[in-house]
Amino acid sequence: MRPRLWLSFVRKCPASCRRISTKGIPHDPSKIRNMALVAHIDSGKTTLTESILLQSSYLSASGSVDTGSTTTDFLPAERERGITIQSASIPVKWKNWTFNLIDTPGHADFGMEVESASRVIDGAVVLIDSVEGVEAQTKGVWKQLDRYGVPTRMMFLNKQDRPGASFASSLRSLLTNRLHPHPMVLTLPIASFDPQDYAHGEPGIQGLVDLVKWELWRWDEEGRSACYPLPTDVRALEKLEFLPSNHPIIPHLAPARTQLLENLSMFSEDLMEVLLTLPSEPSSYLGIKSLDIIPHLRKSTLEDKILPVVCGSAIKHIGTSIAMDYVGELFASPLDVFHDSTKNAPLRMLAWKVSWDQKRGWMTYVRIYSGKLTRQSAILNATRNQKEKVSKLLLMYAAEPVEVDELPFGAVGVVLGLKFTRTGDTLVSSGAPPSGRSVMQDIIPPKAVISASVIPNSHSDLEPVQNALESLSRTDPSVRYDLQEGQILVHGLGALHLEIVEGRLRDEFQANFELGKRRVSYREALGPSHDPAHFEKPLITKDDKADIAGNSVIVALDVRPLQEDEEGNPLWDGNLVLNQAGVVISSPDSSSTANPELLIASGIATALSSSPHSSLPMSHLRIQIREWSTPSPLSLLTGASAIVLRNRIRKVGMGPLMEPYFLFKVSVNEDTLGKVVKDLTEHGAELQDLGDGMSDGVDEVGGYPEEGNYIPPNMLSPSSSNINLEETNGSSKIKRSIHALAPLSQMLDYNSRLRALSGGHGQFDMVSAGFRVVTEPRKIEILREIGRA
Repeated sequence: MRPRLWLSFVRKCPASCRRISTKGIPHDPSKIRNMALVAHIDSGKTTLTESILLQSSYLSASGSVDTGSTTTDFLPAERERGITIQSASIPVKWKNWTFNLIDTPGHADFGMEVESASRVIDGAVVLIDSVEGVEAQTKGVWKQLDRYGVPTRMMFLNKQDRPGASFASSLRSLLTNRLHPHPMVLTLPIASFDPQDYAHGEPGIQGLVDLVKWELWRWDEEGRSACYPLPTDVRALEKLEFLPSNHPIIPHLAPARTQLLENLSMFSEDLMEVLLTLPSEPSSYLGIKSLDIIPHLRKSTLEDKILPVVCGSAIKHIGTSIAMDYVGELFASPLDVFHDSTKNAPLRMLAWKVSWDQKRGWMTYVRIYSGKLTRQSAILNATRNQKEKVSKLLLMYAAEPVEVDELPFGAVGVVLGLKFTRTGDTLVSSGAPPSGRSVMQDIIPPKAVISASVIPNSHSDLEPVQNALESLSRTDPSVRYDLQEGQILVHGLGALHLEIVEGRLRDEFQANFELGKRRVSYREALGPSHDPAHFEKPLITKDDKADIAGNSVIVALDVRPLQEDEEGNPLWDGNLVLNQAGVVISSPDSSSTANPELLIASGIATALSSSPHSSLPMSHLRIQIREWSTPSPLSLLTGASAIVLRNRIRKVGMGPLMEPYFLFKVSVNEDTLGKVVKDLTEHGAELQDLGDGMSDGVDEVGGYPEEGNYIPPNMLSPSSSNINLEETNGSSKIKRSIHALAPLSQMLDYNSRLRALSGGHGQFDMVSAGFRVVTEPRKIEILREIGRA
């Protein structure tokens, strides 16, 4: 078949042709890589995903974020805005590996998607824009990976073709921002094969040097690549047919590989012994085979002793294949993480995402941690103690489903037919013994920081709107809604998040409503007159009793503010709730409701959701369950604990109010810097840094030292000296960055303000910095704003 006819055939038959790369793969858990692409917004995750799909023959031609034609950004809102809103999963065959690849959003407003993906992956490729270096949300997603103990990671220094891209500065930013103390450079960029381009500071990337496999890759203008093995003699490096003898990278090739092996040997005694037996001459390290290096590299990566670093340009498909080779060779498989290794292990899986499809109904994305799941099987939701029935099993190729008969150990797939399961629930076989029903680590939704009233168009629309909100909160746990003084309020992670929520309610759930004015979600802390702990007073007092349904129920609680050295639980909105033994209760839904302590926890959650003083959620409280009576039915403990805690909060009076703060990074031309800084300070922002480098402006207790790490010379990125220059109307204008901490309430309209102040040239991004206690005058303003003053 001629190439043009074949390309036309592929485009007309995407569902069948795209599955060629993943069909008929024998199941081998050691060859599975459950991995995600994570990064700050606009670092190139979706573009790298498209490049991977093209290189793996999943696609015949890659799509573009700019044209809205990418595979994983298939929602209308994603293609319209050019951003990723929800994570998308695709099984991809790469050589002899199967990658369950998840493309995640980079915008902080959709951090829940990164949370849920981080919970079920065994490896992550973290992208960095090589011009910007480590940014605020880069550190945000890194912390999410830490929270769920993702065992293997790799950095991909993307956009090496951009003017101002710097390999060395990006590497230094990893150390400065304390992502890892030992980044290990596996590839070096070749900006150009013409040495004159280095002298002229020309931007670009035309090739890569793989220091492990000791080979050089070259890409032509049409994207075709050629690979050349490098000689094992230092003198021969100056006589290469494919690289000019005066090329500036040649003197750095042997030292780079030598440094790689020496640094790696610090974490591998076996490799150290091999190196010590070699003769002390410049060429001795060049002859070591990659097969002798990779086992040590993989072991050190699995133990988190090193951080592999590769580079390239996703939009030009440069470095994609090398990066995926190292994902396969270095990342953990399901066998490398904790699992039930017994033969015929019982079924155990985690629901990491729930979505709604108008044709298929509820779609539950799961990862199989042991056993295998088959169609029409009965399972138990161990988190909610609910029986579920599986109807169909699917593999999702982004938006395209493929029905399968089973999901084996290590697989990531979709289950249809589950009615009660929510994100973070543990699912087991229905016949599992009580010992096999323990709940796995939950998924933590980020805190809501902004809200808006939802006003149904008519009385008949009230129930459909509430049902739509309930369904949406099931698909996106970071969306919360409640009823305050007869008004429905929906809470989200930011202004953009609320815009997407509004669109989904209308388009997916056909709800008829109007969205009111956006309002920041404030919090209230415990009042000043809180009681001493129970060990300092009689164990049971009248404050520990509640009359409910004709019964006097005892629920004794210790309630006090969190101290400075105590950290609240995000699942409890910054509160800390402990059981009788002083062990943290992870969430009110963490087990069967037959447990008295969890019934009490459910009541505590209800009381904390709305203060009797301000109707605001309570935060920064430490609550420990001390004692309780045993009413009949036992479920009365939930209502009683809510009454007891609410009365205690009311008794101590209104506490301090807190509002959300965000870290802002603003990039502007120098001629508008003064106006932008003045506007920020007038709106309550605290300036942290004015710079032109790769700092994110967040205070750090010093970065990791460069000593013991290989930092390539700056000349490898010849255009990096122009990092702060932007050509505008034929003249160069210096770009400056402003880092500031600001209250969200003062920055809701910042996009339009910055556009006006900077003549349309300013850009900004932001990341949550938590809640701060406000001053007394500001407290009065907030109470007036919410109608409580």
